[in-house]
Amino acid sequence: MRSWKGWAGAALALAFYVVCWRVAQVDLARLAEGLPKLGHWIASAWPPALHELPLFGERIAETVAMAAIGTTAAMLLALPMAVLASRNITPWPRLFYPARWLLNALRGIDSFIFALLFVAAVGLGPFAGVIGIALHTWGSAAKLLADHIENMPMGPLDAVRSTGAGRATAIGYAVLPEILPVLLSSGLYWWEFNVRASTVLGVVGAGGIGLELKNSMDLLDFPRLFTIIVLILIVVTALDQASSWLRKRLV
Repeated sequence: MRSWKGWAGAALALAFYVVCWRVAQVDLARLAEGLPKLGHWIASAWPPALHELPLFGERIAETVAMAAIGTTAAMLLALPMAVLASRNITPWPRLFYPARWLLNALRGIDSFIFALLFVAAVGLGPFAGVIGIALHTWGSAAKLLADHIENMPMGPLDAVRSTGAGRATAIGYAVLPEILPVLLSSGLYWWEFNVRASTVLGVVGAGGIGLELKNSMDLLDFPRLFTIIVLILIVVTALDQASSWLRKRLV
């Protein structure tokens, strides 16, 4: 019986991937034809274009700033929302499911889509990127914190409540110290992640280095494109190392 179920499961998995292969239009022959073209582009990208480094530096600063402000705003909003969306400590149980639904909606819409919407609302520039990053990160960070709170032991909270303290005071003394390291550590992670993610927000006009990346692709200016990609890798690597160093000291 188990053998039959195993073979049936394997057959279903195989059928699923066959369908996915067709729907995704995977064509290895086209890949083989395109690789020489890609190789030609890579070869033509040398030497890199260095005469616009000041402009690239300004755009990268925009990207880092977008990620920093958006992530900080998201983490500040995530803390009260996480309390509201935690079944064991929410002050308004009737709002538990609406809060969870809101977080799922924010998590389900990528920052790229939010940025596209807010470019139409507030105009071109990095401000739309800040809003896009903040909304998506808010949903993801608050969900993470809410799950952490729900898995916490309630002994410290009950002990504070037994002294006659109100719910807000008990949360401040018993819950906040427990989740603050998680909040800071995850905030650093999300900032690092959002720097990488925001490099493509310029494609929709949300500023940052992504704008110059898109312009280089449109003009097929491969030396300029190569320079931008290398600068992005350098900045992302540096931020990754700094973020990892800080997270280790928060654990």
